[in-house]
Amino acid sequence: MAVKFQDYYETLGVGRSATAEEIKAAFRKLARLYHPDVAKNKVSGEAKFKEINEAYEVLSDPEKRRRYDELGANWQESANGQAAPADGWRGGERAGRGAPGFEFHGTGFSDFFESFFGGGRAGFPSQPDRGQPPEGDIEDFPHQGQDVEADLLVTLEDALHGSRKTVTLRRPAGDGRSERTDTYRVRIPPGVRDGQRIRLAGQGEEGLGGGSPGDLYLRVRFARHPDFSVHASDLSCDLDLAPWEAALGVKTTIPTLDGPTSLRVPAGTAAGTQLRLRGLGLTREDKTRGDLFATVRIQMPDSVSSEEKGLWEQLARVSTFKPRGEP
Repeated sequence: MAVKFQDYYETLGVGRSATAEEIKAAFRKLARLYHPDVAKNKVSGEAKFKEINEAYEVLSDPEKRRRYDELGANWQESANGQAAPADGWRGGERAGRGAPGFEFHGTGFSDFFESFFGGGRAGFPSQPDRGQPPEGDIEDFPHQGQDVEADLLVTLEDALHGSRKTVTLRRPAGDGRSERTDTYRVRIPPGVRDGQRIRLAGQGEEGLGGGSPGDLYLRVRFARHPDFSVHASDLSCDLDLAPWEAALGVKTTIPTLDGPTSLRVPAGTAAGTQLRLRGLGLTREDKTRGDLFATVRIQMPDSVSSEEKGLWEQLARVSTFKPRGEP
């Protein structure tokens, strides 16, 4: 099955030689515009956010980016904008069967991503290989259907509060010659973890010879967030301060998954200090909340006016602070 090539550099608006910091900055800028919680148009905003997240998922990972760059050199778009899947992936076939395969929609990832980078593929054995069936009609020998698996994009807000996702799966019909489309309303429970699998029993591949069907598994993949990184149930974010704010202390506002909250930074706070906000992380298994850690970064202005330069020079003359410990 041919899949449409995705130009992730174009999606983020960066060049192919962009640095990791430039890619991160482009993602954060776009994600803040199109995140489902802030986009003016929820439908188009969510679709754009998924594209941005997918591009960043690949380009922010050195190994995935390397594979993608190699793919670009080896798989040029054809006249109709299609690219062939890499060797070893048969998205349009059921593994070992050669019959029309499974096609997902609503998971949050494109067919291109699933083809080359995702975990979504049909044909996972749902039981150990029992060898060849005895001689006779294969339809008379029960074979359990294989499991089907795909990735499911979940935002941190969804993971915190819980939500429901609509996923459609186009699959071969029982006669093997036609297709049917099944729609699932999947419950995302509060406290779900990145990598956790949600099981839909009996919704995988149909069994043969009276065998039971396999299961459908949706593997949770957390969407990248413009502000937060995830560490189990805890979150972390950067807190940028001016030098005088770190020296004198300041009361500022920082984002959380529950909305903006105030934070008091004590005087004399050093770069790298982690300020802990209890109970503002993700939901744990025991229904309590993890914490949010804000890591201080001291930011310097790109340029200063003559008046500002004079004040810095005055500070340098009167200050007794020795940053390198010299006498």
